[in-house]
Amino acid sequence: MKKYSIGLFVLFLGCVALIGAAYQFSFQYSKRQAEEEARLKQEIMKSVKEEEEDAVAAEGDVSKGEVFYLMDLNGFVAVYRSDKETIYEYTNIVVEDLPEDIRQEIKEGKEIRTVEKLYGFLENYSS
Repeated sequence: MKKYSIGLFVLFLGCVALIGAAYQFSFQYSKRQAEEEARLKQEIMKSVKEEEEDAVAAEGDVSKGEVFYLMDLNGFVAVYRSDKETIYEYTNIVVEDLPEDIRQEIKEGKEIRTVEKLYGFLENYSS
């Protein structure tokens, strides 16, 4: 009977050791997965932050005092920077579709002083 008791005790210890090892393995695996997920989230947040900074930088290219000019370019309204040579943005607004007074202003070079007013104008006349 003692032989069986010792054998069962050894079997019990072996099972406990096996369960402990399996638990440790699954714990380490879960820990690695969580760390990898956290690292990926950090990278995503970093790239999103960089994109936002790039977007701000793109809008930041416009100084506060910069003036824009709306001018006719091959029948479409184009937005020029204050030097009237550098194109800031192309539009799909057809000059002939605009009211006569706006059309005349654009042929002369309609001046717009802020980005907000510029995009307000473009929103109003875009189709």
